Amino acid sequence: MDTKKLRQKILDLAIRGKLVPQDPNDEPASVLLERIRAEKEQLIKDGKIKRAKKSAASDKSHYENMPYKIPSNWCWTTIGELFYLQAGKFINASEITDCKDDLHSYPCYGGNGLRGYVTTYNRNGLFPIIGRQGALCGNINVAEGKFYATEHAVVVETFASVDVKVFVYFLIQLNLNQYATATAQPGLAVKTINEVPIPLPPLNEQYRISHAIEKAFNKMSIIDESKYSLCMCIQQFKAGVLDIAISGKLVPQDSSDEPAIELLKRINPDFVSCDNRHYENLPTGWQLAKIKDVFTINPKNKVDDDIDAGFVSMAMIDDGYRDSYQFEKKKWTLIKNGFTHFKDGDIAVAKISPCLENRKSMILKNLPNGIGAGTTELHIFRSAIVDPKFALYFFKSDHFINQCVGTFNGVVGQQRVGKNIIEDIIFPLPPYKEQRRISEKITQIFMYLDKITAEL
Repeated sequence: MDTKKLRQKILDLAIRGKLVPQDPNDEPASVLLERIRAEKEQLIKDGKIKRAKKSAASDKSHYENMPYKIPSNWCWTTIGELFYLQAGKFINASEITDCKDDLHSYPCYGGNGLRGYVTTYNRNGLFPIIGRQGALCGNINVAEGKFYATEHAVVVETFASVDVKVFVYFLIQLNLNQYATATAQPGLAVKTINEVPIPLPPLNEQYRISHAIEKAFNKMSIIDESKYSLCMCIQQFKAGVLDIAISGKLVPQDSSDEPAIELLKRINPDFVSCDNRHYENLPTGWQLAKIKDVFTINPKNKVDDDIDAGFVSMAMIDDGYRDSYQFEKKKWTLIKNGFTHFKDGDIAVAKISPCLENRKSMILKNLPNGIGAGTTELHIFRSAIVDPKFALYFFKSDHFINQCVGTFNGVVGQQRVGKNIIEDIIFPLPPYKEQRRISEKITQIFMYLDKITAEL
């Protein structure tokens, strides 16, 4: 269930008058609008608010050719006619604090919501807040109690006891961002917002609509929480599958498989077996070895300068248990120096935190001319005796990642695991045919789990 689309559909039904039934006993919205006008006129006369400025276009009717029909006891109006809009005031960034313990500090709202706390305020109540600058033009927040609004926000004041909550939902559905100026730094002027058409339901129906929306949204929040919990369970299950796999318990052994020790002796006749308690019950035919005994780490490419190659930045690598990434085609001469080298079939593993913990790792494949280079925050592993998928699943396992995390070095925000640490981590090596059986089984299980996740 796509709850985001369902929320949008509910708001669409609400603003069209199709979410709850109309009651013929309700006072028509046109009468409510007249009360709002009268209340605003009195406030203008008393000097408490100013009359909204009108553009030349505002002399024309706002109510012709409306985008959709509304119920007969509703009426069309404009945001400026229905509400009173006022831009916030400038406040120096140094005056905003994260502290809210002071009895005289109040929330400070900007275009993207709560910015912090200040020791002054200019409103007290429940108000919609509209963002008016940059990418967040038209962003809707709600301020409650005493608060301050910056010049990047517009405060929406209501009249005649209308239901603030329902109009928060309506403002969200109107997508005010579409009315922003199309420049490098978009802006949303108060006079522009004032002229946006908006439907007005009868007062009693407003409360029925907001109640129905909140009830539906609360149910969807429960669904979202359940989906999140299930997704977390699936991620934990995947981690458990990998732990079982590298312990030799995922698939049955075949006594006819060539033992792993023979693979190791093929690349190093003087190989000496190592030991590790975590793997003391490994199946017959498996062999423990250090990563440096199994892989060449961070090898270099030697190719002509003028050939095409693939370039991979960290942002191009997907995280999680996926094996996917993107690359840019570049001439080798442009990327051969100052970057990490790799070729098709290599396994790339992020060495910097939190990319390592987030499992940014993949098998390099389909590179231009089979070669590439990329971010220096990768360790590259190349082996002639390990199935690439089996190796990748090992590097995505909690067992490998947990051994790396405790060894990070570097300043905060730039901590990474060194080659000298990784090369001595124990790698459980199965017979080659069993490696293939294991990786195929893991892939099959993960595909099934991913299908479940996609259908949530």
